[in-house]
Amino acid sequence: MSKKKAFALRLEEETLKALEKWAADEFRSTNGQLEWIINEALKKAGRSPKQKD
Repeated sequence: MSKKKAFALRLEEETLKALEKWAADEFRSTNGQLEWIINEALKKAGRSPKQKD
């Protein structure tokens, strides 16, 4: 399993509330939802480190 690194993220309160609701709707933690969103964006952009060329 890959090593994870923690970092601080500042969000507007309304954005965080929307993210938390989305995460709950998908049965994920807020952190898990952020990881999923970022991984999907990286795949879409062709920049995923897990993507095989």
